[in-house]
Amino acid sequence: MHSNNPLQQYFRQPAIYVRLPSQGKFYPDGALNPSTTGEYPVYPMTAIDEITYRTPDAMFNGQATVTVLQSCVPDILDAWQIPAMDLDTLLVAIRIASYGHEMEFGTQCPKCQAESDRVIDLRHVMDGLGIPDYEQSIRSGDMEIFFKPMTYKNLTDNSTMQYENQKMLQMLPDTTVPDVDKMTAMGAALKKITEVTIKALAQSIAVVRTPTAMVRESEFIEEMLQKCDRNLFNQIRDQIVELKAISEMKEMHFECDECQHPYEQQLTLDMSSFFGPAS
Repeated sequence: MHSNNPLQQYFRQPAIYVRLPSQGKFYPDGALNPSTTGEYPVYPMTAIDEITYRTPDAMFNGQATVTVLQSCVPDILDAWQIPAMDLDTLLVAIRIASYGHEMEFGTQCPKCQAESDRVIDLRHVMDGLGIPDYEQSIRSGDMEIFFKPMTYKNLTDNSTMQYENQKMLQMLPDTTVPDVDKMTAMGAALKKITEVTIKALAQSIAVVRTPTAMVRESEFIEEMLQKCDRNLFNQIRDQIVELKAISEMKEMHFECDECQHPYEQQLTLDMSSFFGPAS
């Protein structure tokens, strides 16, 4: 940017300010410019940002989201390192800054199948995002396990692996594929599912404390998850799932205009529609 540009007064300005659910914790050095007030300015998207979101390859590998996050929240210096608990708050804030707090949302009654468009207030959506307590730990004998949120990089890598696994499974119904190949593909897919699950759980563990060590190495934690008893594994998994659910978007409550049936529907951040033209 040219500091002497006489058109600077026409550059975009912060539209809103947000507080991060993480309070800036869990960011590695150099990933976030800390705020003295705890609030971070959020700018509207530029035309280039909107074009970025329409680039399929950039959407698939997560680069579009990273580019737009760093453009609209310039205090975030490395968006790959954003803790998962901050992600929805930031994306909703960018949507509000760019298009306003109202968003049209298509819904369908599960009872009579009637479709309708509703207008939701994204400020209420943001207020409903909880803040998980990562100070909580769990104990197993003389071992104590502490947790952390996954990063956006973790989420993207895991989604890519899941997508590749789905492609592998799609070949199974194909009648032209020999049964022996189907069995091989099934075995490989099940192995990959286990690997993705173990990796995701390990990425959510900050440290394992024992009487003799503080273990942070992911390879050691993954091996423990592979070889520990099922009760401990389930306890770890349930704690991670519970923490994750607190920071996720809550279901929206609706009543059908046709049959008055009350129902709930999940609001998801589908980028192609969430950042589409303003309603």
